Amino acid sequence: MADDPTRAAADDAPTTAGPAPFGRQRLLRKPVLAWAAWDWGSAAFNSVVTTFVFTVWLTSSTFVEAGQDVDHAKGVHSEWLGTAMTISGICVALLAPALGALADASGRRKPWLGWNTLVTVLAMAGMVFVRPTPGHLGGAVVLGVTLLAVGTVFYELASVAYNALLLKITTPGNLGRVSGLGWGSGYVGGIVLLLVLFVGFINPDVGWFGVSSKDGWNIRAAIALATVWMAVFAIPVLVAVKEHPERDPQAITPLGAYAKLGRDVARLWRTRRSMLGYLVASAVYRDGLTGVFTFGAVLAAGTFGFSSSQVIVFAIAANVVAGIFTIAAGWLDDRFGPRRVIAVSLVVLVLSATAIFVLHAKGRTVFWVAGLVLSACVGPAQSASRGLLARMADEGREAESFGLYATTGRVATFLAPAAWTVAIRWGGDHQYWGILGIVTVLVVGLVLFLLVRFPAGRRVDGRHDVTAAAQPELV
Repeated sequence: MADDPTRAAADDAPTTAGPAPFGRQRLLRKPVLAWAAWDWGSAAFNSVVTTFVFTVWLTSSTFVEAGQDVDHAKGVHSEWLGTAMTISGICVALLAPALGALADASGRRKPWLGWNTLVTVLAMAGMVFVRPTPGHLGGAVVLGVTLLAVGTVFYELASVAYNALLLKITTPGNLGRVSGLGWGSGYVGGIVLLLVLFVGFINPDVGWFGVSSKDGWNIRAAIALATVWMAVFAIPVLVAVKEHPERDPQAITPLGAYAKLGRDVARLWRTRRSMLGYLVASAVYRDGLTGVFTFGAVLAAGTFGFSSSQVIVFAIAANVVAGIFTIAAGWLDDRFGPRRVIAVSLVVLVLSATAIFVLHAKGRTVFWVAGLVLSACVGPAQSASRGLLARMADEGREAESFGLYATTGRVATFLAPAAWTVAIRWGGDHQYWGILGIVTVLVVGLVLFLLVRFPAGRRVDGRHDVTAAAQPELV
């Protein structure tokens, strides 16, 4: 049967956050799949560059000059990495809300997404030229962390525009499932890419195309393929998602964007305190969620004695579980609301992490079981958090709202690392005590989240929460 052109046009038509589109659409539509492809492709930056490959290589003994103290040099390079990431975080915190306001004023998010993604890809391409040349190893590390910082800034700014497109490709009735599909695609895409790179370049002595570890070409080739991966999968959203921009009649300048931002925050304080409360609460618990993955591998190796290959196997399993549960939890999000998904996920996370602390002496089986439960909850909580903000954002101010989301998240990024460190010192320098630090951050975030009074009619509590959209918010 031939495709119905009327139906196809309706499928591709943009949607808004107004009262009308609370209905449901077919989930696997072209704009949705194109949008999720960006999440799939961006795993090249998250998994390969920032987590498992490039940063690990850059802070390894490969970049230590002959005759230097290896541990000291690696420590210095790790400090450089931390400094670069701190600077990038400050830049994102300062730029994201204002650039989001500019994007909203123009009514066009796709150009912001395209240009910021392009700079991210160029920064990744530059990493291919980072090479371990004796006598210049320190300079190579500086170049590497600089490119990483630049890539991180523009990746985060691209994410603001990307998230702001969420309500342009679906209705609130499908928002949870679409957000979960995108976030889950990121997990699965990262695993697929890591497996390809591990088999093709990183693990064998001589990989595909005769690539070996000489001059770090096994890692550099992996970064090159990751660069192409992200560039290719960024194209569909820029082509298939339609925008019908309506320019703000009042022109806005970059400096004016900050003034507007201040006025909007003041307006939120007067009329939408639930939005501000949610931004603060989510910043806290999202940093706890990040801490679960950041310190999970460290804990597996340091406390439970996992070898490097065992850590990789667990990482693959954890990301597969996270991807599956994140996609599946999208249905629960739409049916019961993101508030319940987030709250239940955080409670299970706290219980599972506490179990690891209490039962750590029982060995690796405890970590495998409780660790996979943790992985199953992190993705749904992150995806539902994005979906909840999309439901709360005012129409035409989505990018600005996600800019604030990025900023508050960056402001809170010190919480989990600091709590981890303090807890270990409190426990007599036993690493497993760091789990209690992560648990503390999650509990504080959960309590703050439960104190937020969300307005009715925005589907925060699922499909039945659609009848009171016109009611004023209680402050």
